Amino acid sequence: MTDNKKTAGAGVPQAARKYQSRQHYTAESATDKLLSRLDGVQQTGPDKWLARCPAHPDRSPSLTVKELDDGRVLVHDFGGCDIADVLAAIGLEMTDLFPPRMHGRDIGPLAPRKPAPRFSARDLLELAALESRIVAIAACDLAAGVALSADDLLRVTLAAEILYGIVREVSHG
Repeated sequence: MTDNKKTAGAGVPQAARKYQSRQHYTAESATDKLLSRLDGVQQTGPDKWLARCPAHPDRSPSLTVKELDDGRVLVHDFGGCDIADVLAAIGLEMTDLFPPRMHGRDIGPLAPRKPAPRFSARDLLELAALESRIVAIAACDLAAGVALSADDLLRVTLAAEILYGIVREVSHG
């Protein structure tokens, strides 16, 4: 991607433009903000997308995006790019993957509450597998004496919260 500062609608890939009209939590949700800056966006399922990674020359899409019911966005690049590098390439930060209400700001009446979600066992297992890989990578780094960056620590904390949420969902399901 050559222009990392695309304005909404102008120069935005057509596949991503249709996601800009979605209004989950704010006029522009965390997912909208991310998808509008990516090229080659394809929806692969409910709240799941595939796109070309902006952090490396990507001939075929390797970046996966998933929006959770609470508005958080999960991102993974199968090409091996660090998510911080992916986000930096399009002018975003890790905090942009969270809805504003999770940053401690009140976003007022634009934040509808969704009913308690019911997840399939498969979705919960896929999510648990992804989050446990995040924790495992951090554990390996720590065991090797590599300190975690602030972003890595934030992501590992999020992984732990998500895993705890899965346990709660299974316990109450």
